[in-house]
Amino acid sequence: MDLRYHTPLSPEMQSHLGIAPTAPLAMADQVRFSELDVLNHVNNAVYMQWFERLRVRYTQEWGLSRSTGADKGPRIVIRSGQIHYRQEMLMDEDYVVTCGCTGFRTTSFSLAQTLWAGGTLRATFDCVLVLLTSDGSARYPIPDDLHRRFVEIDGARDENM
Repeated sequence: MDLRYHTPLSPEMQSHLGIAPTAPLAMADQVRFSELDVLNHVNNAVYMQWFERLRVRYTQEWGLSRSTGADKGPRIVIRSGQIHYRQEMLMDEDYVVTCGCTGFRTTSFSLAQTLWAGGTLRATFDCVLVLLTSDGSARYPIPDDLHRRFVEIDGARDENM
């Protein structure tokens, strides 16, 4: 099976790569030389860049991001986040980053992100994102259609109930 970089991976492809459970959005890439530190493994800060890249893509595909050219829409900020490094990453390793919503409230939602290589979970990042108005002065409510998408596609729970 051919691993395609920078292209969303189907649940079937994720399962084939040993990712369980599968996620609503997953994309593959390969470790580059520029991402290594003096110990010849991936620098810890790079993991955050990988997670961010997919998180931005997730908000774009779920219709939240203003980076797609829309003038209106929320400002998205990370309220909190926790990363757990499980195993080092090395040069030329293929990897997959996943992303999915686990729960949401009125103006915020929780994302679970994972990093996999060779069928092994290498790192996790759990964060809470808050939606603000475009000027940042107030909270921005999550639209109803996004609530439905969180529940139906991501399997997230409504934490307001």
